[in-house]
Amino acid sequence: MNIKFKVWFIIIISILLSSTLSKAENLKIGMLLPYSGAVAIIGEEITNALELAFEEVNYEISGRKLEIIRADTEYKPNIALKKARELIFSKKVDILAGTVSSSVALAVRDLVVSTKTPFIVANAGANQITRKKCSKYIIRVSFSNYQINAPMGPWLANYGIKTAFLLSANYAAGKEQMSAFKSTFEASGGKIVGEEYTPHRKTKDFGPYLGRIKSSGADAVYVFYAGGEAINFIKQAHSFGLADVMKITGAGWTTSPLFIPAQKKAALGFIGILNYVPSIETKENLEFQRAYKEKFGRIASEFAVQGYDTGKMIVEALKSLSGDTSNKELLAEELSKVSIIGPRGPLTIDPKTNNVIQNMYIFEVVNSANGPVLKILDKIEAVKDPGTGCSL
Repeated sequence: MNIKFKVWFIIIISILLSSTLSKAENLKIGMLLPYSGAVAIIGEEITNALELAFEEVNYEISGRKLEIIRADTEYKPNIALKKARELIFSKKVDILAGTVSSSVALAVRDLVVSTKTPFIVANAGANQITRKKCSKYIIRVSFSNYQINAPMGPWLANYGIKTAFLLSANYAAGKEQMSAFKSTFEASGGKIVGEEYTPHRKTKDFGPYLGRIKSSGADAVYVFYAGGEAINFIKQAHSFGLADVMKITGAGWTTSPLFIPAQKKAALGFIGILNYVPSIETKENLEFQRAYKEKFGRIASEFAVQGYDTGKMIVEALKSLSGDTSNKELLAEELSKVSIIGPRGPLTIDPKTNNVIQNMYIFEVVNSANGPVLKILDKIEAVKDPGTGCSL
């Protein structure tokens, strides 16, 4: 009897010790982002702002330290999948967050679902991530390509734009964004008079395309580019005098705060749409911008805000579970329930799709004493993605 009692006593103590040790382990957040190459600045922006959110709770939830583990995807799906496996199986992360590229997000999709690893999409916009490829383990805090661009169709039609020419890079994200705008613009009575898709991340000379656009007679060109292509397009369009004959409009990343310092006055007059602009005048945004500038020496972009809100979502979900991450299904569920008011405004997750519900801001690039800034022209509240084909 005494021997049995001792055995049970040892088992109970072992369980309690194991639980205590598990509680004391760091909460590991794997950041699957590009930290090298042409889009490394976006990976840094997202991670910088996530760190700000963690600093607000001193990197600690219920006695457990928050640990960020970076993994450089190099903007390549095959590399990202390898790094995701390392984060999940070797580093044993509790939550995975990223990616910049939609192709990277889709490359790791089946892995995170099969391993039941909660995955927060902090930038990738491919529609199918929260449509046919949706999962209760995937929560998108960024946007869908449809969600950003669809509101611009009726808005431009009401603004007086009757005809438009479409221009973007020739890859899935570019085509999804053009398709979203085209569908709602045409439904609002607008007409697309032409469209061109340039070699992705390879186009340096936009001259031939600018010539065709200018001669099309369109009221506006609707465009999407990012990074070096965005900088080159805006500069060359300005030199070409395109704004003299039509309005230059499009997805707001084309004149992101990250690119305007290089585009300078060439960006003036661009009308765009985004889920965030730095000029939002709310307490939450003013505090966020001040904190970001103090620490990193520049204005926070839309990419940074998505990183910050990812961090806030993680903190709130972990608080609700008192730092217990043992049940991955429950952790994913709590992440999807988070509702906050952040720098971009109210943010909730659509229970039908796990895609973010958020405001969209239509802006114009105007001059100021400090150079070009994004002036808000209109706000479209609580925009959703239709989530076609999603079954959680």
